[in-house]
Amino acid sequence: MTDIVVIVVAAEEGPMPQTVEAIKHAQAAGVPILVAINKIDKPGANPAMVRTRLMEQQLVAEEMGGETIFVEVSAKTKQGIDRLLEMLALQAEVLELRANPKKAAKGHVVEARLDRSRGAIATVLVEEGTLRGGDLVVAGEAYGKLRAMLGDKGQNITEAPPSTPVELLGLDGVPDAGEIFNVVADEKSAKALVEHRREQRKRKEASSTTRVSLENILEKIKLGEVKEVRIVLKADVQGSVEAISNALRNLSTPTVGVNVIAAAVGGITESDVTLAKASAAIVVGFNVRPAGKSRALADQEGVDIKLYQIIYDAIDDVKKAMLGMLSPVTKEKILGRAEVRQVFHITKAGTVAGCTVVEGKVTRRSHVRLIRDSVVVHTGRLSSLRRFKEDASEVTHGYECGIGIENYGDVKEGDIIEAFEVESIAAVLDQPTSAPPARK
Repeated sequence: MTDIVVIVVAAEEGPMPQTVEAIKHAQAAGVPILVAINKIDKPGANPAMVRTRLMEQQLVAEEMGGETIFVEVSAKTKQGIDRLLEMLALQAEVLELRANPKKAAKGHVVEARLDRSRGAIATVLVEEGTLRGGDLVVAGEAYGKLRAMLGDKGQNITEAPPSTPVELLGLDGVPDAGEIFNVVADEKSAKALVEHRREQRKRKEASSTTRVSLENILEKIKLGEVKEVRIVLKADVQGSVEAISNALRNLSTPTVGVNVIAAAVGGITESDVTLAKASAAIVVGFNVRPAGKSRALADQEGVDIKLYQIIYDAIDDVKKAMLGMLSPVTKEKILGRAEVRQVFHITKAGTVAGCTVVEGKVTRRSHVRLIRDSVVVHTGRLSSLRRFKEDASEVTHGYECGIGIENYGDVKEGDIIEAFEVESIAAVLDQPTSAPPARK
C-alpha cells in the first residue's frame, strides 16, 4: 500500500540493522526509496559516511551517479524539512500518483484492534474514492456500517478522500492488517464479498505446504524429523501479531524450526497457558500482560511467559534460545500492582491516580507500567507516591495511595498500575531441547 518509502538514518550513527531490514523490505516490494539523513545539527554528524554505507545496500545518491534522492534534515531545528517535502512531491509527480475521489472508496487496512468500550477499530488508508460516514464497509472478513470516522488527531470527520488515513468504528470484527477494504452498496453484497474472501482463505490454507497443525507438529517431533521452538504469541494489535509471527518464523533453519502455534490480539489468558503446557511451548507477549489467573497458572504448570515491548528483543531471545546461548543480562522483578479507584486533576501536580495496592507493594523508585484491559498503554517512572498528604517511600498491599506518573496523564478508573524493578543478573547458559548440536 506504500507509494514511496522514506528511510530515516541518523547522521552520526549511520544505518542500523532495523534500517537495513526496512530497506530490504522496500526493495523486495519494488517501492521507490528516498533517504532522509536526520540529526545533521549534531556535532558528530557525517552525512558522507551515511551515503557511503548505504551504497552497500544499493542506494546510490544522485550526486554520486545513482538514482536515490538523499535529503539532509534536522527534526530538531526543522532544517531541510521543506526540501524533503518538495522531493516527495516531485517523486509523486514523476510516478504519476493519481486517484479518483468520485468513486466508491477502496483501500487497505493498516492496523486493527479491539477496544473494550468502542468495539472493533480499524485504521485504514483510503487509496481510491472518498469514504463517508454511514458507508457500508467490508474490511477483509469483517463488515459493518460506519458509526464514526476519526482523523489522524482523533477528531471526528465525515469524509476521507484518497491518501487519507482514518480510524473506522462499526465493523463486526477485527480485520487482519493488510486486508483490502471496500465500500459496498448493500448488506447482501457485503455478505457475498465476505463469504468469497473466506472461501479464498480456506483454499489458500488447504493448498499451503507450510501450514502445520499442532497434531502433526507433535507427530514429527516424536518421529525425530524436526526440532522446534514452539511459541504461543499474544500482542496488543493485529499488525504486531503478523509482524512478529513472520519475523519469528523466518528464524527457522534446516535443523531447528520456530513454529508459532497460536497468535492473537489481547492479554495472555489461561487458555493460552494451557495450550503452551500441552504443546511444550513458551508464551511470548508483546505489549500485553497476563490477564486474570494466567500468571499463577503459568507458575503452577511451569510454563515460561516472556514479555517484550521491543520486537527485536523478542527475536534476539528466540534466536539465542535456538542456539542454546540465551544470556539475559537484566531481569524484571514485579513488585506489586495497584488498582486505580479514582482520578484527580490537580493544577500543580497534574493527574494523580487514587489507588489501592491490591498485590505486593509500590515503591517510590520503581518503574511502572499502566495496564488497561490487559494491554500495556504506557511504561515510565513515578513522579509522586503519597499516603494522605505525605510523601511515601513505599505503600504495601491493602493500603490506599496517590500515584503520579512522569509526563503522563491519561489514567482512567479501573486501570492497573504495575510496579517493577529491573535488576542485573549473571549470564546463564540455557540449553533448550530445540537447540542444534554444538560445533566442535
